[in-house]
Amino acid sequence: MIKVLHCYKTYYPDTFGGIEQVIYQLAEGGFKSGIESVVFTHSPQFKNQKNSLDNHQIHRVKTQCEFASTPFSYSAIKEFRELAKDADIIHYHFPYPFMDFMHFAAGIKKPSVVSYHSDIVKQKLLLKLYTPLMNRFLSSVDRIVAASPNYVESSPVLQQFKDKVEVIPYGLDKQFYQNNDPAVLQKWQARFPDGFFLFIGTFRYYKGLHILIEAAKNSRYPIVVVGAGPIEAELKSQAQQLGVDNIHFLGALEDSEKSALLQLCTCLVFPSHLRSEAFGISLLEGALYSKPLISSEIGTGTTFINIDRVTGLVVPPSNPVALRRAMDEIWNSPELSSSFGAAALARFESLFTAQKMIQSYTRLYKSLLNV
Repeated sequence: MIKVLHCYKTYYPDTFGGIEQVIYQLAEGGFKSGIESVVFTHSPQFKNQKNSLDNHQIHRVKTQCEFASTPFSYSAIKEFRELAKDADIIHYHFPYPFMDFMHFAAGIKKPSVVSYHSDIVKQKLLLKLYTPLMNRFLSSVDRIVAASPNYVESSPVLQQFKDKVEVIPYGLDKQFYQNNDPAVLQKWQARFPDGFFLFIGTFRYYKGLHILIEAAKNSRYPIVVVGAGPIEAELKSQAQQLGVDNIHFLGALEDSEKSALLQLCTCLVFPSHLRSEAFGISLLEGALYSKPLISSEIGTGTTFINIDRVTGLVVPPSNPVALRRAMDEIWNSPELSSSFGAAALARFESLFTAQKMIQSYTRLYKSLLNV
């Protein structure tokens, strides 16, 4: 049994983002391969506590304060040091600057892996202050893992450490998605009988939803938006001001509802326009359901998943005219849409299954432990 300690700033049930999903898949899938996982994380709600989620453990420390989206805790270093004593591998999830500090403060000497999920894009001034610590941290770990070759080539940080970087794409487990309740399917089929474009994600500045709203002007097809987030009010205001009445904001939904919408949609649209979007788990979800994909070329994993005119359409970022043109083409070309969807599923099954991701990480763990 290999014992792995995952470290990230947040985790279920406080947040439900793509990184949390990847950690969950690694922890649960790894269990079947003889890997025992503990997730060390912060929580604004819970005091220091341990509990279980399916087949892995979660150890939370209470967030004392948060700055620039980074939680801090007085007790974190001591707790992390104690947990690390029992681990064979420390698996960090970047970016999380306080994690770098904990690594050195706790005196970690165990084999270590960093899943490099994203460059730091928004906090440019703070990045200058953080860069010396970041470079020291990335120099000290044994291996850095990126989710796509596109991101390795376009990231100035990863280029500095290219000799220790390898690519392991994110993967999803189909069994978590094939659980649709017929009544739920029927409900959404009745509401959107002729198909619709689907967006799923957190409403953040880099998701490009304002571009999608602009592109939707004077269109007639339904556009279903699932999720919530800090810019929700301004997005709804934008849609109202532009007179866009065919965008349906459904809020955050349960997994069964999302699965039903994925099964029924015409196309998965993913307008992220900044490289803060390092991969795009929603694109994988669309591909899993044989849906054509629309995304922007931002030099990240989105165009590793979605190949232009093979699995869908790729448009220039921040270009509502090009996005609208792509949506019109998908909507008006059922045969083309179907061929893109079939290719998207084939690419998913060849590269992006949870099983492939877990096998690759298991091989990496064993290589670091020489077993």
